[in-house]
Amino acid sequence: MSDAKFTRSMSRKACSPDNAACEDFFGRLKNKLFYPRDWKNATTEQFIEALDSHIHWYNEKRIEISLGSLSPIEYRVSLGLVA
Repeated sequence: MSDAKFTRSMSRKACSPDNAACEDFFGRLKNKLFYPRDWKNATTEQFIEALDSHIHWYNEKRIEISLGSLSPIEYRVSLGLVA
């Protein structure tokens, strides 16, 4: 991480709600995408494609009851937050 000059933080310092949201997302990502598959023979490109597809589904296709049965992007559009 330091060689690439990346910071290994997902939230502001001492901000538990940010950390909880990140932990929830990455936990779901591992359970839905990573653990059910055998990645031993997958190429980096195949993994990136699967990850990109999953994130696209998660943001644009996944229906969330708590958002009025809308996907996250549909909900943001309904609030006028995204054009």
